[in-house]
Amino acid sequence: MVELNEGYWSERWKKHQTGWDIGFPSTPIKEYIDQIKNKNLKILIPGCGNGYEGEYLINQGFSNTHLIDISEDALKSLQSRFPAFPKENLHHQNFFDHQGKYDIIIEQTFFCALNPSLRNSYIDKMLELLNPKGRLVGVLFHDKLFDDHPPFGGYLKDYETLFKDKFELTKLEMCKNSIEPRKNREVFINLKKV
Repeated sequence: MVELNEGYWSERWKKHQTGWDIGFPSTPIKEYIDQIKNKNLKILIPGCGNGYEGEYLINQGFSNTHLIDISEDALKSLQSRFPAFPKENLHHQNFFDHQGKYDIIIEQTFFCALNPSLRNSYIDKMLELLNPKGRLVGVLFHDKLFDDHPPFGGYLKDYETLFKDKFELTKLEMCKNSIEPRKNREVFINLKKV
């Protein structure tokens, strides 16, 4: 198994090996964002990459949106593409070192980029970063994918087992509005910190 550190991800960016990048906000996440009325919520997107969801949030008036990525190259790509994103809300660091409190954390291809041995640590860190009744919302792959390198897969039943003791499973179901290449391969999650 390769070491999934900053060097690994920066190399992927330098070589334009960014197959996770769909070029626009994920439809299930965009449609969730469109339902949020409170524009003052503090939102985090870990492993943001080009940050299309973050750009969409900013353009919709969610000015307290924060993006984090372990790769400085990812953040530079985002800044060159969308220079209006507030620089103070861009965090170049390892997610597990990040400090803060958020009302919503958006999951979009971050979970599948982590070694599966870190999944319990991912849950613990999400709980640490979320405010009381905060939400972890987004999409997870419903697909085996790879065992030795990202993206790592999983299935709906696995996620239910993984999250049920730590979150209220407001929604954990197959996506009905995935983009065509991901149709029948995504699970939508809306998990509330209890």
